[in-house]
Amino acid sequence: MIFDCHTHLFLPGQTEGPFLAAVKRSWGEDMDIIATPQQHEENIRNFDGAIVLAFDAPATGIHVPNHVVAEYVAKHPGRLYGFASIDPNRPNAARLLEEAIKEYGLCGLKLGPIYQNFYPDDRSHFDLYAKADELGLPILWHQGTSFVPEGYLDASRPASLDPIARAFPNLKMIIAHMGHPWVDECIAVVRKNVNMYMDLSALGSRPWQFYNALVSAMEYGVTHKILFGSDYPFFTTQQTIDLFRNINHLVEGTKMPRIPEQIIEDIIHRNTPELLGLTKIAK
Repeated sequence: MIFDCHTHLFLPGQTEGPFLAAVKRSWGEDMDIIATPQQHEENIRNFDGAIVLAFDAPATGIHVPNHVVAEYVAKHPGRLYGFASIDPNRPNAARLLEEAIKEYGLCGLKLGPIYQNFYPDDRSHFDLYAKADELGLPILWHQGTSFVPEGYLDASRPASLDPIARAFPNLKMIIAHMGHPWVDECIAVVRKNVNMYMDLSALGSRPWQFYNALVSAMEYGVTHKILFGSDYPFFTTQQTIDLFRNINHLVEGTKMPRIPEQIIEDIIHRNTPELLGLTKIAK
């Protein structure tokens, strides 16, 4: 199995304001983030499936509605799993999550404090996490840095999820991008909490950081808690596989530790739907 746990749809008009301005500042004025269902389908054509993320982040200009993701993944049952997104700052966020899950048949929750501008450990948001726990939904967190100046960087440390993990020990949570640049902090949080995981999406473009993240994960004995993901459309699934399989090229001819091929292949072929219980939720 090769399953991509971190992919996006971005239709025209779904990114604007601060986010789109930051994209153009980072990658040039001609850059636009577009990922249509057709493009997404082409990206995963040769693989076993993917998680597709909605994103409700009005604070920074990202509007990927739950129903758009639901309509797409419904055409690919058993391969695609849609995660809802609710801005935790919205009144009755927990009720909105339950409605989205029941109406659209989505399988998880996507949150990103640096894009939605909220503090994860603020107790006012715990009703939302309790609802996810009640419904058996995993939460995928963008808990790391971003290029958007308006985002709350101080809300993005992986350690801020530890109080949530303690309050809801059965709630499955994934920290995207291994919490970069706070990779070791992410590893510490994931190691101590049984139902926490991390994904390696978007790290391939920073090979030295990526390599060191994997070495740390090996030293802490948590490579079995790393999920494979790309962050499509920022990187394709195949690009991510290629970058990952080439990671040891950095240390050829040195005494630096190598990432064993078995660990690399175990991560690439991880059965994420089973691990997160997505097939049961989808039923």
